[in-house]
Amino acid sequence: MESDGLCIWPRMEPFLLGALPVAPTSKLSMHYLRKMVVYVRTRDGFPILCWSKWRHMACGKLQLPEELAWLYFEAFDLLVAHTAEEKLERAESFSQCSSKSELDQQRRKMSVDTLQFLLFLYIQQLYWVSLRTSLIGEEWPTHRTRSPSPSERDAKNDSQNKNWDDQAHLSFVLSHLSEILELLVEPGQLSQSGQALRDCQISLEAVRSLDLLLEGPGSQGKAVQPVHRLLTRGPLQAQAGFSSLSRSFSLHKLLTCLQKHLTINPFGMTACRRVGKKLAWAQQVEGALKRAKIARNTHMAPPGSKMVLMSQVFKQTLAKTSDKLIGANVKIHRCSDAFIYLLSPLRSASVDKCRDTTVVLGPVETSVHIHSCQNVRVVCVAGRIVVGTSSRCTLHILTPTRPLLLPGNTDITLAPFHTFYPTLEDHMASVGLAVVPNVWDQPLLLGTEGLVNPDSSCFRLLPPAEFCSQVVPFHMEGDTCEVPGGLPPQYQAALADKQKSIQRWQKTVLAAGLDKEQKSRFQKLVEAKFREWLQETGHRQELDSLIPPSTSQLKTCDGDKAGPESMCGKMDARSSLTC
Repeated sequence: MESDGLCIWPRMEPFLLGALPVAPTSKLSMHYLRKMVVYVRTRDGFPILCWSKWRHMACGKLQLPEELAWLYFEAFDLLVAHTAEEKLERAESFSQCSSKSELDQQRRKMSVDTLQFLLFLYIQQLYWVSLRTSLIGEEWPTHRTRSPSPSERDAKNDSQNKNWDDQAHLSFVLSHLSEILELLVEPGQLSQSGQALRDCQISLEAVRSLDLLLEGPGSQGKAVQPVHRLLTRGPLQAQAGFSSLSRSFSLHKLLTCLQKHLTINPFGMTACRRVGKKLAWAQQVEGALKRAKIARNTHMAPPGSKMVLMSQVFKQTLAKTSDKLIGANVKIHRCSDAFIYLLSPLRSASVDKCRDTTVVLGPVETSVHIHSCQNVRVVCVAGRIVVGTSSRCTLHILTPTRPLLLPGNTDITLAPFHTFYPTLEDHMASVGLAVVPNVWDQPLLLGTEGLVNPDSSCFRLLPPAEFCSQVVPFHMEGDTCEVPGGLPPQYQAALADKQKSIQRWQKTVLAAGLDKEQKSRFQKLVEAKFREWLQETGHRQELDSLIPPSTSQLKTCDGDKAGPESMCGKMDARSSLTC
């Protein structure tokens, strides 16, 4: 941080939620983005970009498939602040479309900020693989590069997923700041090659677009402010070359000012690991939490930067529903043989490098990323599902957007959402997620060269014969008493067949006319087979870890004794929710 106390940092959300974790198409390179800037600025409608105009550019000029063009447009829209009511109204409109023409008519009603959308397309280069990176593993150092501290190196080694890597965000912005600002320059101030002239100006309206990527502290270091406000007030105004008469900035001075004051996000993962509040969860399995690391910054971070980090949870069942989770970005990292229930509305979730683990989430407003996982089961309602470099994973999902499967996946199973808890529908409404449209079974496969043929063998739809419903084993107050939206007919029929099989079995046992001793031997045999099945499938561990700890062990997240008001749900003889 600069000695004068003034600092600006990259916002977390555009990189965390917006950058697709795959090398982008070459059609999103700076060469083509320059052409797009000139095109959109010389057309009617600027500074607003509607879907039909973007489709014309993407499909007609860049030769992108329409579904890929829509993927970027829709992904950016997830970042935009919409009220829950607006999201639910749009979901209802889309759910009523019965043809492609009706669907396109609804899409044409959508529009985005043009320059912010172009910046969004630019940051897809976060995952651009350069020749020097592929050879040496890291970008070459620049004059701004400093040696990372041991904690920063640990964080980087633990997370090669750049969406969460605040060091990578800062490095990207510093390395590409000149081109980022160049996208904001009006065409008349560009050279014949499309590059910005040194003495050109950037309008205040264009600089407002940087609010997507940058922010910083306001007066007295209190409230976090969008970057354009910082640059037009106080000491940064002169440094950034802002003229209140022309309402514009000097490009050269603005670039120098931002380079001087850019620093790492103080609410990012690096800071959360170092100074975030450590969470003490009720220990339910002897020795299981000795290496677990759970921390949060929700007590201090502004909206959009709240996060909860859970790492190395091993052979443990953890459950939580709490105000501390609402609107948080959650990362579940390197967990194994665990069962994790986070039953609150979340902003985003990432399941990274986990294995043999079940994760049940409350409604996730934006996206759930599953990255480098093995034999993981995720159950959630989410705005978007993204899966990359994972194997043998099963996803029970309800989502209004097509699940995105990235390169490196094998044996991914997609299945319908199949559970509920009492406050689920209230939580869904609070983040603007509806039961329709639900396209859980229509994945998009995205490779390094664009969309891939959906006939790929990397995924399957769960056969109805293998389908079973899931029960969330916790008592809570609420009105939801069934799976929201119900099950697809073929899966509902499969459950009905299983129920009929149980009834036939019960009738067979009754018809056998067993005496008391025979019934006792038969019951012991069935129980023995059931225990054997529990052991073979791993469900024995899940059931054992649901046994609540003693009252003296129950603590809230901040270390206070858990009284009736502080517990996040009612306990029964089997389970409890920790705060």
